[in-house]
Amino acid sequence: MAQENIAVTNFREYLRIKTVHPEPDYENAIVWLKKQAIDLGLEFHIVEFPKPNEFAVWLTWQGKDVTLKSVLLNSHIDVVPVDATKWTYDPFGAEKDANGNIFARGSQDMKCVGVQYLEAIRNLKARGVVPLRTVHVSFVPDEEVGGYKGMACFVKSPEFASLNVGFALDEGIASPDESFHVFYGERAIWQFRMTAKGKTGHASILHEDTAAEKIHKIINKLLGLREVEKARLKSNPNFDLGDVTSVNMTMLSGGLQPNVVPPELSVVFDMRITPHWKLDDMKKMLDDLCIEAGPEVSYDYIQHSNIIAQTALNDSNVWWTTFKSVTDSLSLNLNKKIFPAATDIRFMRQLEIPAFGFSPMNNTPVLLHDHDEFLNETVFLRGVEIYEAILDKIVNVTKSDSTP
Repeated sequence: MAQENIAVTNFREYLRIKTVHPEPDYENAIVWLKKQAIDLGLEFHIVEFPKPNEFAVWLTWQGKDVTLKSVLLNSHIDVVPVDATKWTYDPFGAEKDANGNIFARGSQDMKCVGVQYLEAIRNLKARGVVPLRTVHVSFVPDEEVGGYKGMACFVKSPEFASLNVGFALDEGIASPDESFHVFYGERAIWQFRMTAKGKTGHASILHEDTAAEKIHKIINKLLGLREVEKARLKSNPNFDLGDVTSVNMTMLSGGLQPNVVPPELSVVFDMRITPHWKLDDMKKMLDDLCIEAGPEVSYDYIQHSNIIAQTALNDSNVWWTTFKSVTDSLSLNLNKKIFPAATDIRFMRQLEIPAFGFSPMNNTPVLLHDHDEFLNETVFLRGVEIYEAILDKIVNVTKSDSTP
């Protein structure tokens, strides 16, 4: 039997560390990352923030010219929960079947990319490459629940400022066909609770000004918007989810008992707002809706991104022209897209750091957060080769650091 590639072995080791919510094993993940740093001859760094499980780890490959802005390769350590009864294999066993498919939570989202970064650096160092720019490989917690204990803290820290980041890469999504997706922007995540108060009393009476009547208007308005966006998506074959705004009602709460008209009801919506829309217009719509629904209607944000930042895909951006030149040389077919959900990359783009989301996984069914998540060994190793080629050029960019 042929010996397993060290990159695959490391990938499977990392997958077996149960960094799953609600109690992710970050301690053993950090131990594993420290071991990788030693094996690769990289500097190991960690910064811890005040609250439990608030931290960031980064491994540094020093460049020749420390005055140049650095390259940051980011990935998140945490993974979403599983229902093990729906899996063919142990979700944390990283078992490999006869076809080379490696089954584990995080195999696509996104432990694969974190290991691909490291293995690409291993290959470059073995070739004697010394980067012109310093490279930092960051591993952060909490992305799957908002990123507020990880990258959100990190980008505000003096430690992050000291990295002098000029360009960043982060996660993308698998592609089921021959092409690859590269993401240059994200939809803004707005999760908000709308609350209506009204007349209470016995349920046998047709009271005026009830909370239910107001909530009814709110739900109708927002689900009406949902239908409009669904129709736009279906009507344009060139549209992806990132080109429209998704609207979903996710929670409904209130009421005292069956025969009492509730004095207060609330409904929670999740909206992912396309960059083609103005956030000020969305806020005005919610403000107007409070007035239209009636008195004593208000809303509060659960998650709220107030910036929709995009990275330029034109000749003004040396990072894009360099990235594209490599993918062209490898004959990769790129789909340039807006990411439909929210990732940690948004925190970097908000600092006006050019950044792309890219997970080199093609010919792969999209199974992030799904049962039987897997990544094929051959696809994974091809991703290492792709990142090796990209980094070989990106880390040696000599053009001006001016950000587009």
